[in-house]
Amino acid sequence: MSAFDHFYSYDPGYGYSLDDLLSVPTPQEVRNFSQFWREKYQKTLLASPLLSLNYQCLRAGYRVYDINYRSTDGYDIGGWLLEPDSQIITQAIVVGHGYGGREQPDYHLRIPGAALLFPCFRGISRSRCDRLPEQPNQHVVHGVDDPESYVIGGCVEDLWLAVSALIDHYPAVTDSIGYMGISFGGGIGALAAPWDARIKRIHLNVPTFGNQPLRLSLPTSGSAAALRAYSQHHHHVFDTLAYYDAAVCARYALQPLHAAVAPFDPVVAPPGQFAIYNAWAAEKVLFVLDAGHFDYPRQFEQERQLIDALQRFFGVTSL
Repeated sequence: MSAFDHFYSYDPGYGYSLDDLLSVPTPQEVRNFSQFWREKYQKTLLASPLLSLNYQCLRAGYRVYDINYRSTDGYDIGGWLLEPDSQIITQAIVVGHGYGGREQPDYHLRIPGAALLFPCFRGISRSRCDRLPEQPNQHVVHGVDDPESYVIGGCVEDLWLAVSALIDHYPAVTDSIGYMGISFGGGIGALAAPWDARIKRIHLNVPTFGNQPLRLSLPTSGSAAALRAYSQHHHHVFDTLAYYDAAVCARYALQPLHAAVAPFDPVVAPPGQFAIYNAWAAEKVLFVLDAGHFDYPRQFEQERQLIDALQRFFGVTSL
């Protein structure tokens, strides 16, 4: 029985109990998986992001800047930087967005002493361009015929260079860089962080890209549906996605994780979310939401509880 009344043609709980979800396994790893990611990371570190800032205003206790930096393959990444106006900056956090993009930064985040960088991943929102489609169902299949050219790999590189940009701009907090991301941004973070020891602490909220074979076997209304449809006529997609499995990456994780995952989610199937959490190799904290990508009665209360939990998780003296 579904946890909520809904109009989907499938059960967004997929018949899994919480115990079932906490037992979702990690798929088999392709032979050169870690080599693929370590080489991609080392190559990305050779790039210089050349961060530029343009002050806009003071809002909600933050100095707000429009930002731009250069990522790999000549992509320009736009976004925002929030600096606390009345606090010494003691840490910096990259904040990733969902597949709907973002039109402004999140002013409600109150992480003590944290400068917050909100990049828009390549092709999306402030980083939209003629070279990439912005619509999620087209974006997620772009370049998927080749692991080396898949757009998701480029988005991971955008994140790594966001970290480089923060370190260049705030050298005093080099050892206090964090990441938080939701949905698409959660999946990008799960793919990126295990290979980047500069990221010291991470929060993932209903993250995607976990256990790709299982993910594509389940009906959803999210990006997996586009990949699933594409794979009907392009079976080699699974060869590429084997490298882009966030649950397999999680086995290499070094950073403490705070994970907000949901047993009911019509967009990011819960078994994939939990696969990432289950596989995470380092210290981890579980925060179970009633639902993801879905309005529900306790949503406001849980979001407030989550913000409080994140303030504690990131509000440590040293990341």
